[in-house]
Amino acid sequence: MILIRLAASFRSRTVRFCLATPLLIVSLHAGPWESLFDGKTLDGWKALGGQAPYAVEDGSIVGTTVADTPNAFLATQRTYGDFIFECEVLQEGGPTNSGIQFRSQSLPTYQNGRVHGYQFEIDPSPRAWTGGIYDEARRGWLYPGTLNPAAADLYQLGRWNHIRIEAIGSSLRTWVNGRPVSHVIDGLTREGFIALQVHSVGKQLEQVGRRIRWRNLRIQTSELVPSPLDAIPVRNLQPNDLSAAERAAGWRMLWDGATGARWRGVNQTGFPAQGWTFANGELRCAPTGAKPRGGDLVTQESFGAFEFQFDFRLTAGANSGIKYFVTERPPTEGALGLEFQLLDDERHADAAKGAGGNRLLGSLYDLIPRAVALNGLGIAPRIGEWQHGRIVVHPDHRVEHWLNGINVVEYTRGSPLFKSLVARSKFEKNEGFGLAEKGPILLQDHGDEVHFRSLKIRPLR
Repeated sequence: MILIRLAASFRSRTVRFCLATPLLIVSLHAGPWESLFDGKTLDGWKALGGQAPYAVEDGSIVGTTVADTPNAFLATQRTYGDFIFECEVLQEGGPTNSGIQFRSQSLPTYQNGRVHGYQFEIDPSPRAWTGGIYDEARRGWLYPGTLNPAAADLYQLGRWNHIRIEAIGSSLRTWVNGRPVSHVIDGLTREGFIALQVHSVGKQLEQVGRRIRWRNLRIQTSELVPSPLDAIPVRNLQPNDLSAAERAAGWRMLWDGATGARWRGVNQTGFPAQGWTFANGELRCAPTGAKPRGGDLVTQESFGAFEFQFDFRLTAGANSGIKYFVTERPPTEGALGLEFQLLDDERHADAAKGAGGNRLLGSLYDLIPRAVALNGLGIAPRIGEWQHGRIVVHPDHRVEHWLNGINVVEYTRGSPLFKSLVARSKFEKNEGFGLAEKGPILLQDHGDEVHFRSLKIRPLR
């Protein structure tokens, strides 16, 4: 595929571009484009959900916000599996949330026909998550805009914006005005309709009457040629899976999903014979009482600058953690390292200890509290369900903790602030705490049942 950019200012934050002429995309050896809108009627479309009206005006589909109605959708009567979709979007009368559903469904057996499925977010608010992928009426945010902040200024309110969605196999990718925004790997739904959304405004009367326009809606369904891979983060929701995009970015699995390979017990040469089990692609730490404890696990390798991501599921009241730059000490003292805290904040007493919340889920344990977690389905912590964690250690010693796609902790190892925090923590007597050049990664056995999967790592240089 060849992308011909009509304005060099796409890459500039200071020079704004004009989209009166849309981005030209030329596909070599790809299938034909099919128009989804004849420019005159709504033939081939059907209304679902709320009562916001849709009409045809000046060659575009226009949706208008109304008060006191749920999210409203205009959906294709046909369903689509693998496809490449493009259109242009313009909002008038002020900002209002909107979106484009894809591979979506409305079934009598699911919440009385409520529209659900993947959504290309249209978000003109200061948050600026346009192009993020949301799972409507299901799991919530799969790819919030925080994962690719460089895309925050691509969408322009009050102008025509070019939208592109590629859904090919389990790969779901989005673009705004020719620039990549999201990349999700997920296989939950492989086919469904495309729908235009007018989001509910509730009783916010100042938002009533705002309009969203769509034009030049077209789709490819055969001989698809995916766009070349780019450098944006990939969110893979398929357990223990490594996509081609991730491999190209240098990721590798740190757990094979079935054995104890690459891991051992602290102060041991092999994997513990008890306390940790493998089943259904999950690495499970057994609770105290179920079996003798297996103790903490550490990687066979040591790591310096790296990016590590993992899925975890906490049972009610559980306490655990991910430690890095670990130093192994005698069994009675426990392994020492910087810790991404894993905790049921509502039920475990440790949440109230420490200082200022520095023992809450996602915090740098006993040192730095996590930032206020954003409220949002798929983002807000949820005990008993799978959540996503990420630890980034940059070569310049900057460190980040991410929880469900949100950066919740930032610090620099060895900085004066870091040293002062250590000096007033439980680690004050541990000389050089957290400053090792390299160290293994540790999964903590705190005596509670915790599940892990999708453990991946890549070096950073």
